[in-house]
Amino acid sequence: MQDSGTRPPGRAFAGQVVLVSGARQGIGAAIARAFIGEGARVAALVHKPEQAQELEAWLASAGICVAADVTDEGDCRAAVRECEDRLGACNVLVNAAGIAISKKFVDTDYETWQRVIATDLDGPYHLIRAALPAMLARGSGVVISIASTAGLQGGKYIAAYTAAKHGLVGLTRALAAEYAGSGVTFNCVCPAYVDTPMTERTIETIVQKTGRSREAALQALLVDQGGRLVAPEEVAATCLMLASESGKSISGEAIVIGPGT
Repeated sequence: MQDSGTRPPGRAFAGQVVLVSGARQGIGAAIARAFIGEGARVAALVHKPEQAQELEAWLASAGICVAADVTDEGDCRAAVRECEDRLGACNVLVNAAGIAISKKFVDTDYETWQRVIATDLDGPYHLIRAALPAMLARGSGVVISIASTAGLQGGKYIAAYTAAKHGLVGLTRALAAEYAGSGVTFNCVCPAYVDTPMTERTIETIVQKTGRSREAALQALLVDQGGRLVAPEEVAATCLMLASESGKSISGEAIVIGPGT
């Protein structure tokens, strides 16, 4: 990792290769943009090949777009190989791909349960397993997984999401313990509700199921977080810190981001 204090603004991660899943929009896109803004070369993972065109304008020559289904182990291994072949060995892996499906537990069929677990927990598992060996061989690396405050506490109607995010926090802590002293750090960032398309879908679901106005539905989400949504850039800034020289001694943590938390 480079020491951000010895480099001019915008070049803190010059020479670094960063792989970000879920980079099409929301938190993942903000993280990818933030690393590019600091000079990194970014491999932006999207789910479908046709989504790559959406990223070309801002990726430009600063990175590549890789299509991969994070629920598929082979796809994840191929994505990491493509990153290594085209950009170089991955210095930083950010697991930002995720889905949330809101249902009462008794209405959460096994297909829904499996879909959420496969994306939100199995996806990071696959990508970490693919990227970690090279990091260990090099004696340095950063793994950051975007969890949620739902990974630290319970929540109504999101049993599958809560279970997956708790699992992701647990996986992160286990890896931090297992690979302590290896030069590789493992951390989770746990935001409250963020201003993203995922949260907008949650608001729409509340409106549909309760008949509330959009504003009332939004305020119901924000009651415990200071009355505003977290900006994706706030999550990205924490990722930059964890990947910087300042974060090299931080591992096994679940860092909460949210007004009022």
